[in-house]
Amino acid sequence: MSSLQQLSATKDAKVLMVGAGGIGCELLKTLALSGFQDIHIIDMDTIEVSNLNRQFLFRQLHVGQSKAKVARDAVLRFRPHISITPYHANVKDSMFSVDFFKQFNVVLNGLDNLDARRHVNRLCLAADVPLVESGTTGFLGQVTVHMKGKTECYECQPKPAPKTYPVCTITSTPSKFVHCIVWAKDLLFAKLFGDKNQDNDLNVRSSDAASASEHTEDVFERRKDEDIEQYGRRIYDHVFGYNIELALSNEETWKSRNRPRPIYIRDALLDKPALQNGNVNKSCIFEDKSSVSAMTSLGLKNPQDVWSLAENSRVFLEALKLFFENREKEIGNLSFDKDDQLAVEFVAAAANIRAASFGIPLHSLFEAKGIAGNIVHAVATTNAVVAGLIVIEAIKVLQKDADNYRTTYCLEHETKKMLLMPIEPYEPNPSCYVCSETPLRLEINTRRSKLRDFVEKIVKAKLGMNFPLIMHGPALLYEVGDDLDDDMVKNYAANLEKVLSELPAPVTSGTLLTVEDLQQEFSCHMSIKHREEFDDEKEPDGMLLSGWTAAPLVEKDDKKAVGNGGSTSNAFAADLVDSEKDGDVEISEGTDIEISGKKRKLCDVSKDPIPDPLSVSDETRNHKQLEKFDVDDDDDDDEVEMFDDWESASNKKKRLR
Repeated sequence: MSSLQQLSATKDAKVLMVGAGGIGCELLKTLALSGFQDIHIIDMDTIEVSNLNRQFLFRQLHVGQSKAKVARDAVLRFRPHISITPYHANVKDSMFSVDFFKQFNVVLNGLDNLDARRHVNRLCLAADVPLVESGTTGFLGQVTVHMKGKTECYECQPKPAPKTYPVCTITSTPSKFVHCIVWAKDLLFAKLFGDKNQDNDLNVRSSDAASASEHTEDVFERRKDEDIEQYGRRIYDHVFGYNIELALSNEETWKSRNRPRPIYIRDALLDKPALQNGNVNKSCIFEDKSSVSAMTSLGLKNPQDVWSLAENSRVFLEALKLFFENREKEIGNLSFDKDDQLAVEFVAAAANIRAASFGIPLHSLFEAKGIAGNIVHAVATTNAVVAGLIVIEAIKVLQKDADNYRTTYCLEHETKKMLLMPIEPYEPNPSCYVCSETPLRLEINTRRSKLRDFVEKIVKAKLGMNFPLIMHGPALLYEVGDDLDDDMVKNYAANLEKVLSELPAPVTSGTLLTVEDLQQEFSCHMSIKHREEFDDEKEPDGMLLSGWTAAPLVEKDDKKAVGNGGSTSNAFAADLVDSEKDGDVEISEGTDIEISGKKRKLCDVSKDPIPDPLSVSDETRNHKQLEKFDVDDDDDDDEVEMFDDWESASNKKKRLR
């Protein structure tokens, strides 16, 4: 590409960056050094100490400040004549509308979650603005161009659902540490510090009708005149002692399993409160809630130490006490946050105590935080490589060089004889319900499920809508907005509590609903099918949404060389499938490919699969597929497609020509 053309394209472009974390810092620097003059950045996060090892625009003195604003100031020090506009806000805020997006020539994503990515994808589709999506996890990464009508959108392929576990495994028969983490985070933490009125399908067993009278009360309610230490010890004895004894009473459960042991506070704290790697600090004063820490209070130093049962027990009691002493106003409204130090300490300690009860190896706070927050730690070099690839694709977009758009994968091992693998983008999936308006189908019990269930579990959780509007023909069943009058608000609130078949416009089998999000300017149609029963373990929502199908595989000429922007690509990728965080692609022996103009055979590249950095279970390693997934690293850069081998060139998906 001509350097003069590139200079003109970058100088005149107005670019929106979403995310100023690991990828975002590298991206802003690279944009500024590549000649871009007008850059806007959106990021709602503030800087944390854990960011400083790779987000090089930030320093210790910036901790607690806006990422977007500090990143702007840092880059302006070496590029003072360019314009950088920061927004310390959530990209889902109403101010970032379709009209806002229309002012930009290209949008560049460096986000850390599926929900925000889907939101930006839909805004870019509605505004007809090209989107360059990216993500990294460890040494793996990818960059993809999404252009309306020409390439697939971000949602053309279904994303795998987060890993879930059977209720009975979590509540009664944990066998892995992750089961204990889920129990501590989603059950115990939510029960003690979350919304008391919210129904919780994974409820901690707090009473039993046949149990002794002292256990028929709600033990999680703090008694009148009960001090914090007494309350904490009572909770400890109930969840780690009494509940385990109650579970042991069911002999059938333990015929083929190791029996857990009840743990009471008197047994766990036989010694005096002096810790192996620190001293109890009773005079610790915390200036703000973000600094409140049970570790600090107890004198524990190293988060990578594996605490003993006694240490975990003290951390549990101290963390609970600190919540009531320092953050009592928040109790009742808290949800687990991996960046909340006290919450992480409480969950780690509770999970370890439960693990000790069930004979599961204990883990350090560092390890527990990684599991609880789905953290895959980022590598600064990968972020830098991906940021460079984003800018390369952005320049192609600005020059309207559609023939040379590439989806590029960063690979982990030199034994594959390639570190970057560019392929041509896929065409839009004709079955995509977002960019192709294909109707969805929902199986649901219309006589039992309420409209609220549909809104929360499907419209918001599955479809990612923030301001939904639901219509049955001309009848408006539900709407969210600031401009609604009081009567409308009351009417829609009443509808939420009605079962679907009893709504003013009844929703029954065969009903076709229209669901819209006015902010995203996105709508879809949904066909309803009544279904009486659901499997509680496999279908815990009590409803099943379907409608995505992967785009069909189409034969294509593959005699062209692979290059980053200079030529077309062989077909390396297979269909994306909805599975867990792992997968590989089948290879046919002897298939010819060309890389950098040199022809060789796929079998000569390597026959060893790329190891999965996320250490997923063996049962998911044998899907001969390519798969896209979302995870959180410390705070950003989380989405990547993984390859364990290359697909046969004779079995491939139609790509953009």
